Amino acid sequence: MNPFQLKQFSVYQHQSAMKIGTDAILLGAWTYLKHNPNTILDIGAGTGILSLMMAQRSQSQLIDAIEIEDKSYEQCVTNFEESPWCDRLFCYHASLEEFTNEVTDSYDLIICNPPFYSEDFKTTNTQRDLARFQDAMPFAYLLDCVSKLLSENGIFSVIIPFKEEALFITNASKHKLFPNKILRVKGNPTSQIKRSLIKFSFQPSQIKETTLIIETGRHQYTPDYIELTKDFYLKM
Repeated sequence: MNPFQLKQFSVYQHQSAMKIGTDAILLGAWTYLKHNPNTILDIGAGTGILSLMMAQRSQSQLIDAIEIEDKSYEQCVTNFEESPWCDRLFCYHASLEEFTNEVTDSYDLIICNPPFYSEDFKTTNTQRDLARFQDAMPFAYLLDCVSKLLSENGIFSVIIPFKEEALFITNASKHKLFPNKILRVKGNPTSQIKRSLIKFSFQPSQIKETTLIIETGRHQYTPDYIELTKDFYLKM
C-alpha cells in the first residue's frame, strides 16, 4: 500500500477506518500554536495525521494521541514510528473516558477532528461507524473531558459541521470554554458554509471570525487555501 505523501512525512492509512481528508489538513494547518505548547493531545487520532502535523509545526516535546479502534491504533503507531519525530509522539490505545480518568497531567493544546455523523442510520462496517458517528464520542462528553485535560492557559482546537456550531459553543460555555477564533469553510464561492474550525480557551475574548473558500473551480484552489496548506500538500 502506498502512503499518503506530504512534504515532510508520509502517512499509511489502509488499515484506518477514516482516511485523510481536507478536514484534517485544514485543522492541522490552522490550529493556533503561538502560545508554544509544550504538551499536545490529539483525541481520536485515526492515522495520526494531526499529531504529525503538530510535530512538524511545533517544538512541543510531548505529543500524545488517543485512538480506541484497534486497526487505526496500529496504523497510528506505525506512522509515528516511521516519522522524523518518533521520539516526541506516543499513541495510547484507550477510550477518551479511560484516558481522562487515568491521566493526571494537563495539556497546553488539545486538538480533535471528532466523528460528525449523528444520523440514526449505521452501516454494516462497525470499524467505520466507530470512526464516523458522533455517538461514539458525543460532543457534550468530548467537551467535558477536554475541560478536565486542558491546562489553565491551554487551547482546544476542533473542526465541526457548521450546523453544529451554535450548540457546540453553548455546550462549551458550560465547561468555561470560550471561543476566541472561528474559521468557517466553504467549498466554493456559491456553496453553503460546511465546516467551523474553532479555537477555545478558558479566557473569554472578542471572537475573531473569518471565512475560507477552498476552490473557485474543480482543483482551482484559492490563494488563501494554498497559503494555509502549502507546508503540507506536495502540489501546493
